[in-house]
Amino acid sequence: MKLSTILNSNRPTLSFEVFPPKQETGFAEVEAAVREIACLHPSFMSVTYGAGGSTNRATLAIAEEMNSELGVPTLAHLTCVGATKKSIAEKIDAFHAAGIENIMALRGDLPADTPVGESVLKDFPHAVDLVRALRESGYDFCIGGACYPEVHPESVDQKADIRYLKEKTDAGCDFLTTQMFFDNNVLYNFLYKIREAGISVPVVAGIMPITNAGQIRRAIKLSGAMVPQRFRALVDRFGENPAAMKQAGIAYATDQIIDLLANGVEHIHVYSMNKPDVAATIAGNLSAILGR
Repeated sequence: MKLSTILNSNRPTLSFEVFPPKQETGFAEVEAAVREIACLHPSFMSVTYGAGGSTNRATLAIAEEMNSELGVPTLAHLTCVGATKKSIAEKIDAFHAAGIENIMALRGDLPADTPVGESVLKDFPHAVDLVRALRESGYDFCIGGACYPEVHPESVDQKADIRYLKEKTDAGCDFLTTQMFFDNNVLYNFLYKIREAGISVPVVAGIMPITNAGQIRRAIKLSGAMVPQRFRALVDRFGENPAAMKQAGIAYATDQIIDLLANGVEHIHVYSMNKPDVAATIAGNLSAILGR
């Protein structure tokens, strides 16, 4: 099923993200996690794509399994990093052949070992270029794109960021998913600004449950997210106690989601980090609220 149909149905959605293993030996473990999360009957599930396309085969395999065997609407990630026109055309054909209807078009994270001054963004410098390629493929994909409520780390300012975002939606993005954020007021302000700029596609709020103190450092580095004092206090108080930090992090994410739903943000995507127990606890916390 196309996500545009789900996201335009005026019903709240709860979805989860999984990521493929970096090594073939980890595939069975990830597959088991995917199946457990699928049993929660999410509105859809997304499958990420490794830096430089390092996990692209596993991405397709997991996405195909979710779509055909598990019956869960599936969103497969596709990135620009290291891509050529030929490689992207081949991957688009492969997604279509596998029955994947929904693709998240991303620039992608640069590989950590990229030499200084060397470009890994050749034929597709920006995500909008990938959106255009998907639209020109002749296949009727539902296309998603990323957005940054607190400004993309490489953008000059938010006005420029929103201009690029409008270009991406004008090129054919059907919906947007936000990078993680920890202060809902940041999202509310962002939504007001993009609607004023004429961006009218559905926006899915990306929530990252921080279940261990080490996650917060990587989360901030990747997203540039501002960490409110309330959350800093939580990490300071419970960060050295793994069980307490996990419980507190899930509670904080749940509180964020409830506030978003109460304020009319209907679509929630949880970066669940292949953790079925985290996904299950959040889904359980919201069961009556979502009417599940």
